Amino acid sequence: MVALVGAGCGSNAPTETGTAGNKTATDRDKAVKFAECVRENGVGDFPDPNAKGEFVYGVSVTPAVFQKAVDACKDLQPPGSLSAERSPEQQSAGLRFAQCVRENGVKDFPDPVDGEPLINTYRIPSSNQPGGMTILNAATRKCRDLLAEAAAGR
Repeated sequence: MVALVGAGCGSNAPTETGTAGNKTATDRDKAVKFAECVRENGVGDFPDPNAKGEFVYGVSVTPAVFQKAVDACKDLQPPGSLSAERSPEQQSAGLRFAQCVRENGVKDFPDPVDGEPLINTYRIPSSNQPGGMTILNAATRKCRDLLAEAAAGR
């Protein structure tokens, strides 16, 4: 299952350079270090950022586990890396995705808020119940076409 958790971790800030003009750390390198830290802190399947610097992540852990990992790595987290602003078309698709997930067993799945992840387990109480993540994953798989539209290829 693939879900967009975060987008926009890329920065327009200048890249750090060494005295010889060589890059010492790119924005993507920094984002990779954040991903490594999240994996080391309990979210073993958290991916490296894609070519656009976005994290495309399938929900696989409870909200408490994810928050603990993100908190442990907050000093490495790229600005804006766990938010996702959407165009009006993407937001409309996100609303249809949310309705589909509710129709497929996750009655408390909220409508997405622009600037927040499409799937935010903190806002889905049932995901923290026994079997809740399994039900959520199954529902999002059934609605993956709408998810892809809402994520617009991200």
